[in-house]
Amino acid sequence: MRALIYRAFSVLPRVEQVADPVPTDDGVVLKVMASGICRSDWHGWQGHDPDIELPHVPGHELAGTIEAVGKNVSRWQAGDRVTVPFVGGCGRCPECHSGNQQVCDHQFQPGFTHWGSFAEYVGIHYADVNLVRLPNDMNFTTAASLGCRFATSFRAVVDQGRVSEGQWVAVHGCGGVGLSAIMIARAFGANVIGVDLADDKLALARQLGATATINAAAATDVVNGIRELSGGGAHVSVDAIGSASVCFNSIASLRKRGKHIQVGLMVEDHRNPRVPMDRVLANELEILGSHGMQAHRYAEMLEMIAAGKLAPERLIGKTVCLEEAVAELTSMNDYPTNGVAVITEF
Repeated sequence: MRALIYRAFSVLPRVEQVADPVPTDDGVVLKVMASGICRSDWHGWQGHDPDIELPHVPGHELAGTIEAVGKNVSRWQAGDRVTVPFVGGCGRCPECHSGNQQVCDHQFQPGFTHWGSFAEYVGIHYADVNLVRLPNDMNFTTAASLGCRFATSFRAVVDQGRVSEGQWVAVHGCGGVGLSAIMIARAFGANVIGVDLADDKLALARQLGATATINAAAATDVVNGIRELSGGGAHVSVDAIGSASVCFNSIASLRKRGKHIQVGLMVEDHRNPRVPMDRVLANELEILGSHGMQAHRYAEMLEMIAAGKLAPERLIGKTVCLEEAVAELTSMNDYPTNGVAVITEF
C-alpha cells in the first residue's frame, strides 16, 4: 500500500510503498477513505509521544470501509462503513467495563501505538468494542473530521463540562478543537467567547457561533477581558491549545465553581504548568481533562448532526492528497490551515 511514513523524528516524511496490514483475530483492516491531519500527528512526528516506534505512519482521524475481518469479530463484516475513536479500549479491563474506554488500561491509538491512517489501509484492534457505524448519508470526509478533535470536544463540552443553556464558555484556541468546541457549546445554548491570535480564525469562530471574540495578541489582559464579557467569569473554559500560559488564563478566567477543561496536549516544557491553586481552592473550581470519546457515546453526537444541530463539515478547511499531506503535517505548528485539513486521495 501507499503510505506517508517517517523514519526519524522531525525528518521530512515521504510517501512510500509499504506492506499492507493484516487484521488481528479481534480486529479489522479498513480501506481508508479519508483521514484528518491533526496537531497530535505533528506532536508524534516531533517525537513527543513515547509509544511511537520508528519507522512510523501517522494518522488517527479516519473513516473508511472494512476490507478484512479477524476470525473473532462478530459485529462487523467487509464493506461496512465505519469510523473509530482515536483512543480504543480493550473491552476487558476495569475502565472498559465501567464504560470509560477512552482511558482504557490497555488502550490502543492508531497513528501512535501502531501505524495509522495516512495510508491506503489501517488496522484497528478490538473491533467489536470500538468501531462506529456511519450513517448512510454522511460522507467520509465529514466522518474523518469527527475522529479526534470534534469527538474530544463533544466529550469536553457535554460530558466533562456539562454545559447548559445560558452559561458562558471560553474557548482558548480556534483551531480544529476550539472551533468544534465553539459549535458544540453554542448548540447547547451557551454564550461562547473565542480566543485566538489570528483574526481570520476569530472570524470563523464568530461564523460558527461565538458570541464574542478576543485577539490575545492585541488584548492587554485576556483574563479580565473574558470576565468582563461574561459578567464575572466563564462557567466553563477550554484550553484547546496545550500551553502553560493558556492553561493558566483559562483557569484564572473562571467564575466561582467554574470548570477548566484541558483538551490541548501538554508536552515538553508545558507538561507541568503553573496553576492558580489559590483560586481553585477559594472558588471551588474544577480542573478536568478530556481524552477522546468512547464509541458508545457517538450516538448522541451523530443524532445531533442528523438533526442539523451540529455541522462538522463547516470546519473542513481543505482536502488534500497523500503527497500534499507531507507539507500539511510538517507545518502544523505554524497553524497554516483555517479549519481542518483532510486527506481524501491516497
